[in-house]
Amino acid sequence: MPDLSTNDMLNMRYKIRNAILIVLLSTAFLSLQVIGSSSPGSSGKDVIKSIEFENNRKYKDKTLRKKLDFKVGDYLDPILAESGRKIIAEFYRKKGFPYAEVTLNRKKLPEGKIIYIVFEGLRIQIKSVNFKGNHAIKTSDLRSAIKTRNRNWLLWPVYYTEEKITADVEKLRTLYYERGFLNHRVAVQGQTHITFIIEEGPLYKIRNITLQGNTHFDNETLLANLDLETGQTYYQRKAQLHTKRILKLYREDGYVDADVRQQLAFVPDTNVVDVEFKITEGRQFRIGKVDITGNEQVHDKVIRRILDEYDFSPGQLYNADIAPKQGHGKLERYIQMGTMSDEAMIRPAPPAEEAPDRRDAIVNIKEGLTGIWQPGIAVGSDSGVIGSVIWEQRNFDIKDWPESFEEFITMRAFKGAGQNLRVALQPGTIMSYYSVTFTEPYFQDKPTSLDVVGSSFERWRESHDEKKTKAYFGFEKRLKNRWRPSLGFRAEDVEVDNLDFDAPQEIIDVKGHNMLLGAKLGIGRDLRNDRYVPSEGYRFDVDYEQVTGDYDFGILEGKTTLYKTIYEDLLERRTVLAVKLLAATTISDAPPFEKFYAGGTGSYAYGIRGFEYRGVSTRGMQKNVPNPIRKDPIGSDWIFLTNTEITVPLIGENIGALFFLDSGTIDTGRYRASIGAGIEISIPQLLGTRVPMRFEFATPFMKDEEDERQVFSFYIGRLF
Repeated sequence: MPDLSTNDMLNMRYKIRNAILIVLLSTAFLSLQVIGSSSPGSSGKDVIKSIEFENNRKYKDKTLRKKLDFKVGDYLDPILAESGRKIIAEFYRKKGFPYAEVTLNRKKLPEGKIIYIVFEGLRIQIKSVNFKGNHAIKTSDLRSAIKTRNRNWLLWPVYYTEEKITADVEKLRTLYYERGFLNHRVAVQGQTHITFIIEEGPLYKIRNITLQGNTHFDNETLLANLDLETGQTYYQRKAQLHTKRILKLYREDGYVDADVRQQLAFVPDTNVVDVEFKITEGRQFRIGKVDITGNEQVHDKVIRRILDEYDFSPGQLYNADIAPKQGHGKLERYIQMGTMSDEAMIRPAPPAEEAPDRRDAIVNIKEGLTGIWQPGIAVGSDSGVIGSVIWEQRNFDIKDWPESFEEFITMRAFKGAGQNLRVALQPGTIMSYYSVTFTEPYFQDKPTSLDVVGSSFERWRESHDEKKTKAYFGFEKRLKNRWRPSLGFRAEDVEVDNLDFDAPQEIIDVKGHNMLLGAKLGIGRDLRNDRYVPSEGYRFDVDYEQVTGDYDFGILEGKTTLYKTIYEDLLERRTVLAVKLLAATTISDAPPFEKFYAGGTGSYAYGIRGFEYRGVSTRGMQKNVPNPIRKDPIGSDWIFLTNTEITVPLIGENIGALFFLDSGTIDTGRYRASIGAGIEISIPQLLGTRVPMRFEFATPFMKDEEDERQVFSFYIGRLF
């Protein structure tokens, strides 16, 4: 070998190094191509190129594709393709095609094509629904308990689905079991003409009622107010309700893990059962620490004030009735509403110091939107059309001033203290209302509400225009025994102008500006089972206001509303009876704008449906006309009203039927009464509130000839 110089050796080394680098880079580039060819969206065989359907006639391809959990461009997974076949088949069956079959063309899968062959089969329309063999329960009751119909809303056809029929069979079985037919049978025949065949069996009665496992409470306490009786028919619903009552007693007394089950023992060769409430008490716990998590903007004390008001604080018995360990308790809802959170959860946890008689409470908050700019519109037969622009912060903090204008507009300022500030601009065709309202629900960190309101109200009346400018502040204290004393003050200017030429003398006398200064003292008690959606209990309020200024008079008013659940269906939706009584009178001579007027929708404080808004009133004699009559309302010195209403759920929790009887009297004319029905629709919206819609028909059957009547009334949207 010839001798190589130093330069030649260096050149050779560079050539070898470059060759190695070229080989490595080429290998890496080829590897990236291979990886890229199998990535989503590339042209490899592992990617879905198309999703196709064959023989589908009723539903288009795009409709069926939306039901799938995958799309073109995703990885092609044979297992996922098979699940899609099942999804399409199930979709058809739920739409009334009980014989629908869907197959997958597996030969096309290697090509990236997912092809479903659809055999739709016959779509079966339900022509009739009948019952056979029922004697103890009316056919109408059975029909209302199930969902199978031959028509929806009397117009649209209904098609057969096996799932719905199976669910209805279970509902009928539950209904019979609840009524005491413990050995019944329910079967079904047909598809076009469906017949539920029922073998009712014997009616079972109760022989003995016993308790097992209770040591903390005696039998007399636990069996108090028991609706079941020995020798009477066994009703499962009554037994379930009493099971809940027993469980409530234990949970209220700190038994977090308590469990109560109702068991039946059949007596051989008889139609008799023994009922036993089997109780697992667990241990009694007091609250150790209360830890609050998840709140970034809501102050801890805002949540603790709510807990303290309901005695859910360290050292107290752990009330698992309002805060059950499985969640969805009343206290959680109160915290959610009080802080305007998306969610509030309370869970018991063993304390860090392992105290055997303690459970810590973990309160977790998922904060939500608390401030909004809300445009809207409200329409009512009493109020006409009202536009609405509302700025509201329901977790307001008057001390948290914005550092920039942007922070104010985006509502990142004035947050955290659990107060409420609402600015409302609501101009309308008949009436307009503008207000600024501030509420502190825990004044000085006590269960005392402070309300401060500034408002301007304008409305066209029958013989004049009326404008009220008012400033108000008041307090209401919530006591442990659920009494609620209150104190309030108002300063108000009432302007009466634009009088009709025939306006009565009572209106002429108050033309211009009228200054009122009032102080109101009240007492009330709230014994409702739920302050947001009551179904049991009552609330009453009595207050007296002394007014001075341009007039000296008093107003005494008392009102009460009672709630009673008269039925609860299988979905635990309640049919609720509400009875409202109201009586009020003026002391001394009050001006017309402070007297009482009846009539209008149920949204109006003195509403009697079937009569126009303010259509029930003492009337003043016309002036400046040749043959005067009593025409325009001037208000009554006293009023008495009673409203009875039954609300029946129809669809979910948002649509219900109303049946009502309204009646009342004033200081002139006969006793008035009307009967009617309607529909109530509640639409959920931001901040956990709901937009109410009511449509009511009422017929007066007792009236006075001077009254103004109105058969149909309605309102859509929340006013003020």
